[in-house]
Amino acid sequence: MVVPRAERRRRTEGRILDAARSLFAELGYERATIRGVAKRAEVDPALVMQYFGSKQELFQQSVRMAPPAGGELGPEGAVEHVLGSLTMKLGELPQSSLAMMRSMLTHPEAAASARQVLGKQIDRLAEALPGEDARLRAALMTLVMLGITVGHQLLEIDELRGVPQEELARLLRPSLRALTGQEVS
Repeated sequence: MVVPRAERRRRTEGRILDAARSLFAELGYERATIRGVAKRAEVDPALVMQYFGSKQELFQQSVRMAPPAGGELGPEGAVEHVLGSLTMKLGELPQSSLAMMRSMLTHPEAAASARQVLGKQIDRLAEALPGEDARLRAALMTLVMLGITVGHQLLEIDELRGVPQEELARLLRPSLRALTGQEVS
C-alpha cells in the first residue's frame, strides 16, 4: 500500500515533534539541539529546519497544548476544574508540559510560551468568577497549581509526592473557594 505524500509528511512532522518534546523535557531549551532532535527522530537536521525553520519555532510547536474544554464553569465549577487537574499535575505530565516548565525560567521564548498558555487558563477561570478582580483571583488559582506541579514534578518535594490526590484536594478546596469569592465553610 502506497502512503500518500501528505500522510508521510504528517508522520515525519509528528516524529520530529515527539523527539523535540522528549529532548526539551530532558534537557531544557538551552541544551537541546536541532541535531539531537533530528537524531532522535531519525531524520536529517536539514529536514527539521525545513519543517520548522528555527529552534524557537520547533520549541513553540512542541510545547503547544490543547485548549481547555469549553462550557460554563461558575465559581464552584472553576474550583472543581482546577482540582480535577491534580490528576494530570501529579501524574505523568505530557512531554510538552515538562519541556515548558524546565525551560520557562531560563529562556525568553519558553517564558513567552508559558505566559501564553497560562494566560489562556487564567482567562477561562476568570470568565467563571464574579467581580472586578476576577482575573487576579484566577491568576492566583492558576499559579497555586503551577507551584504544586513544579514542586511535585521538577523539585520532587517529598511532602507532595506521597500525598493522595484526594487529600491535597481537601486541603486546597477552601483556599480555592475563597479565591473565587465564595463563602468558605
